[in-house]
Amino acid sequence: MENLDAKYQALFTPWKIGNVEIKNRIVLCPMGGTSLFGWMEHTGNHFDKEAAKFFIEKAKNNVGLIIPGIAPIKSTFMGQWLYENKKMFKELKEFMKEIHSYGAKLFVQITAGMGRSWAIPTPLVMLHNMPVVRDLIKPIIDIPYQSASPSVLPSRWSDKVTCRAMTVKEINEIIDAFAKTAVLLKEADVDGVEVHAVHEGYLLDQFSLKYTNQRTDEYGGSFENRYRFAVDIVKAIKSACGQDYPVSLRYSVESKVKDFCVGAIPGEDYVEIGRDMAESEKAAKYLQDAGYDMLNADNGTYDSWYWAHPPMYMPQNCNLEDVAHVKKFVDIPVVCAGRMEPEVGAKAIEEGKIDALGVARQFLADAEWVTKLIENRLEDIRPCICCHNACFNMAHYKGVANAQSIHDASHIARCALNPTVMQSDKYSLKPAKKVKKVAVIGGGIGGMEAAIVCAKRGHTVTLYEKSDKLGGVFIAAAAPSFKEKDKALIAWYCREITKYPIDVKLNTEVSDVTTLDADEVIVATGAKARKIAIKGIENSVEAVEYLLGEKKVGDKVVVIGGGLTGCEIAYDLFLQGKQPVIVEAQHDLMVSAKVPFPNSSYLRDFFSTKQVPVYLESFVKEIKEGSVIVTNKAGESEEIKADSVIVSVGYIPAPIAKKKKNVHVIGDANAVGSLRTVIWGAWDVAMKI
Repeated sequence: MENLDAKYQALFTPWKIGNVEIKNRIVLCPMGGTSLFGWMEHTGNHFDKEAAKFFIEKAKNNVGLIIPGIAPIKSTFMGQWLYENKKMFKELKEFMKEIHSYGAKLFVQITAGMGRSWAIPTPLVMLHNMPVVRDLIKPIIDIPYQSASPSVLPSRWSDKVTCRAMTVKEINEIIDAFAKTAVLLKEADVDGVEVHAVHEGYLLDQFSLKYTNQRTDEYGGSFENRYRFAVDIVKAIKSACGQDYPVSLRYSVESKVKDFCVGAIPGEDYVEIGRDMAESEKAAKYLQDAGYDMLNADNGTYDSWYWAHPPMYMPQNCNLEDVAHVKKFVDIPVVCAGRMEPEVGAKAIEEGKIDALGVARQFLADAEWVTKLIENRLEDIRPCICCHNACFNMAHYKGVANAQSIHDASHIARCALNPTVMQSDKYSLKPAKKVKKVAVIGGGIGGMEAAIVCAKRGHTVTLYEKSDKLGGVFIAAAAPSFKEKDKALIAWYCREITKYPIDVKLNTEVSDVTTLDADEVIVATGAKARKIAIKGIENSVEAVEYLLGEKKVGDKVVVIGGGLTGCEIAYDLFLQGKQPVIVEAQHDLMVSAKVPFPNSSYLRDFFSTKQVPVYLESFVKEIKEGSVIVTNKAGESEEIKADSVIVSVGYIPAPIAKKKKNVHVIGDANAVGSLRTVIWGAWDVAMKI
């Protein structure tokens, strides 16, 4: 490690969880969808070879401790207990040999369940509310069991679903299943177990919190009763496996919740209805004394989901202060996760504030980031931009429970920026059978990705960009102050493209693809802003004009359009001290299956807390000098004072050529989407050429 920067040195010192020594202090935190026992894509538990490949790659790249994503103690489909499939534990034992050969350690995370936080897909809401059908499909998927909670509670996702209370018999079955499964894991040479979770508002957390636990039996009421389920589990595991077998606990220091479905944003003065710091100090010590050997910690619940899955709007290292505080009350190691920066994490470890750095989604964006850190190649690390477009893309808005497709629900933990993650069967680079001349028109993210993939496959590539820089419309998207990772991604692409024999021609506009000396042409010319017919529209500013700083705006700004771009512009304006007003035609903000809930819930809670005016089901009728006329669905009009008006009502594809045999249209030029559709689409085309 002679190239390692001294400021990261603390990350590469050994530490112990119980008697298990970990070679460094970098923990690959669990991500739903990366379970070694499958997720939802099969009808029963199985050893998941795709997840195994994923973790072997990370073990090769200098990770200290690996914690795969949650393995439901009882499978989502078919209701099989995890311990019943003995064959997969034999396969797991062989896998552990390879993990250990690279010096990594691995804990398996087991979940008791999701309770009211179960992200019920919209189609299942209807089935849940049809008793006859619900009973018919029960052997395949038992919806009332999947969402069973400590008490009768509202679902986090649907106002049409009420979650039933779990019985004591079911609780005891789960405790017993944890012990039986832990024994099999120990026999398979797994280094430890992580219990999921007094964390993030999942089932065990719901039992621990006053606002979700109204039970009157031994699992409700007092502090001891509320934490009894989690305590009984660790005692059962220790009894079955011995006191020396390490058991970690996924733990939320504070809930950050104001009400059902309402979270608290950073810095807000509010009344906590979940676990506050005073209770957390007590709970952490209590759980340690019960037998837990480590706290894998952050903050939040599904009612404040952006703390556990921070989008780009959340501060970096957002959970560190709280996690460092609670560490003062325990003697066991404490890991901190949540947009953690390696330099900040290393300093906190050196100062004894935490014991290890927890990182999750950065491992999706770049499997080799730890190796690159060791080799002092930080500029080569592809940054995670916290978009959640493929790794955790549940989408929720008024009237829709979870707009995520069933296919996506069964394949989370993929990456918008890196299609190869958990999809090696579909996306893998192979040398081209015939080397061709490939012209790529458009130097945005899609064009650069297509050019790189084609070059990696051996093609001769020329990239044409009409402006003087690469990045395309993503330059505008990355402009706000909170988009530092987006800016880093553009810089990464601009550097990456120089590593391959790609002829980049800037300031070169192509209008006729037939004039190009190319066997194949990839059109990646993006999209153009949608125009709307409003009286006085000439007095407005287009979203991209604002984002690029081409046109300035005043203090009171009406933003027409409450999609993701419009909401991010309003957020950016507020951060600058301006007074945004959002006007949206739909019945909610960000009505789209393409906007993941961790991101949209933060913006909705932010606007509500900061009292940003939002006009839903409303239209701008006229833009006047100093005001706009807004009409609601009842036909009532209101005049809103405005120094400036920004229009953000979406985009339409702008291809310079149509698809044909050797002309391929990708990204927003094909269909307006997200970085996921842009990058994955680039691969889909580049792999076939």
